[in-house]
Amino acid sequence: MSIFKDKTLLITGGTGSFGNAVLRRFLESDIKEIRIFSRDEKKQDDMRHHLQAQYSDVAGKVKFYIGNVRNRESVDVAMRGVDYVFAAAALKQVPSCEFFPMEATMTNVVGTHNVLLSAIDHEVKNVVVLSTDKAAYPINAMGISKALMEKVAIAKGRELGQGAKTTICCTRYGNVMASRGSVIPLWVEQIEQGKPITITDPNMTRFMMTLDDAVDLVIYAFTHGENGDLFVQKAPAATLDVLAQALKETYAQINPKYGETEVRVIGTRHGEKLYETLVTREEMAKAIDMGDYYRIPCDNRDLNYDKFFTDGSEEVSKIEDYHSHNTGRLDVEGMKQLLLKLRFIREDLGLIPRSKGKEIRSE
Repeated sequence: MSIFKDKTLLITGGTGSFGNAVLRRFLESDIKEIRIFSRDEKKQDDMRHHLQAQYSDVAGKVKFYIGNVRNRESVDVAMRGVDYVFAAAALKQVPSCEFFPMEATMTNVVGTHNVLLSAIDHEVKNVVVLSTDKAAYPINAMGISKALMEKVAIAKGRELGQGAKTTICCTRYGNVMASRGSVIPLWVEQIEQGKPITITDPNMTRFMMTLDDAVDLVIYAFTHGENGDLFVQKAPAATLDVLAQALKETYAQINPKYGETEVRVIGTRHGEKLYETLVTREEMAKAIDMGDYYRIPCDNRDLNYDKFFTDGSEEVSKIEDYHSHNTGRLDVEGMKQLLLKLRFIREDLGLIPRSKGKEIRSE
């Protein structure tokens, strides 16, 4: 018997890549109900039709709720009778958040706060809030809003304390390969259309995780987390140059000309980092190594400012943060093996039947 047996799970932002991955993982399990909450009726309708076509026997487990995390009332409607929440609703495209930072704040910070308040009021047992590596040492509006979202969730968890009816913790993960809007589907499209692969900086590194890794991290946090905890999965990284070469060699199996695709360096986009940090050095000073994961417990100091200004820690200055330049680095062959974990790439190579249209390249 699983911990999800006969339980109801709510996923905010559930029509995104993460929500789809959770459905693939849980739909045929002993879970009672999965609620998909989002503001896009078209994506919900597409998901509904896909489930009916591919999983007709269990599609009835999935219930759809139209609403926006910015609107507390619509969240409350979806929250009734829920046991667990995965809070994935977010604005996460870096350039659009740069131009519309208040929109990012309203969804990522205020919207998440609404979800937490609703979950507490409805006595939900566990809430896992999904964050991003861009929240560590943030330099763009998306990262700043996600960092503040983490602070809101951790503060709410600290406020509830241990033994509360509701447990709130966070997960932070790096680049999820082939998630909606990510670079891998774009580059595959450029390769197939005979266009150059556009790279901002070939030496830029990014953590490489699959959507299954992201789901594993959330489930680990769900089963091991205490109020205010932040969980991070250790992950390999690759340069954009290695990623582009691995994609070219992979698609050369379909047509040799794809292996000759030009790579064009276009320069760093506004708000981009050379490398991403998953755990800051301040967090590493108190991080607990759980093997494949780091658990960062919340800071339980009170508002006695003497503890902040007179009781410092020499350990912090000796520790390096955990980032995509100093983690394990993938070479081209290692990157190719990781790419084969992506469903749409295996479909393109003819290794598995297609489950969606060829134009749908996100996971």
